[in-house]
Amino acid sequence: MSATVFLAVMLAALCHAGWNAIVKVGLDRFLSVTLIALAAGCVSLVPLPLVSVPIAPAWPYLAASVALHVGYNLFLIQAYRVGDLGQVYPIARGAAPLIVSIVAIAVIGEPLSGPQMVGVAVLVAGVALMSIRGGRDLVRIERSAVGFALATSVFIAGYTIADGLGARANGSANSYAVWLFFLDGLAMLAVLLVARGRAGLRAMRPYWKGGLAGGAMSLTAYWIVIWAMTEAPIALVAALRETSVLFAAAISIIILREPPTLWRLAAAFVIVAGIVLARLG
Repeated sequence: MSATVFLAVMLAALCHAGWNAIVKVGLDRFLSVTLIALAAGCVSLVPLPLVSVPIAPAWPYLAASVALHVGYNLFLIQAYRVGDLGQVYPIARGAAPLIVSIVAIAVIGEPLSGPQMVGVAVLVAGVALMSIRGGRDLVRIERSAVGFALATSVFIAGYTIADGLGARANGSANSYAVWLFFLDGLAMLAVLLVARGRAGLRAMRPYWKGGLAGGAMSLTAYWIVIWAMTEAPIALVAALRETSVLFAAAISIIILREPPTLWRLAAAFVIVAGIVLARLG
């Protein structure tokens, strides 16, 4: 992985942490997730006329990715409904890079070097540690929450692989990314109207400014990731993007003035070690 791609993925991770930090709205989980998807879809309308329509080989990947993104949103909402955020998140986000790595090696034929594989494993362990809240034991989590969290990680891995291969098939990461967000916004709008009707749109209206800012950062973050997957191994990019939890922790300490704890510092050290190993590999 070149220095340019590496730094770009770090920027994407920062953007991902940023929109999660700034979008603190008084909506339920379903409306919050939908608001970001709709806002990102609206932002995609700006560059949409400037990019080409994806070529035919890319459309199956686009269709699969949109379906997987919708599934990810719905299963994530259910996981948070039955489980604790600090326990669900490390399972969902931590397992996904491991799944991507296995598929990339076994199916795509895109192996990682020894140091890169060790780096991915160490990084994922750091993400899991950073994501734990209150020191609660993961074994106490409800079985249903485990099921939804693991299903969510499968969806994350699925759309990551689909988008990496789709952008490569398209020959242009830019047009693929813009059309993906546009189509995903339409899909989530349909889900919203079926589930909540126009009342759902009215409920989100007071929060459109925060949603728009979050949607713009969400689009930027994943757009960079899609481009990076055309330049570097998909599994490596998938793992490095999860360093967003490191930036989120930094934001909470520096901006939100939350006191640092020993486990956060330990997790940060583990994540940095994983990044170094993955980068040097």
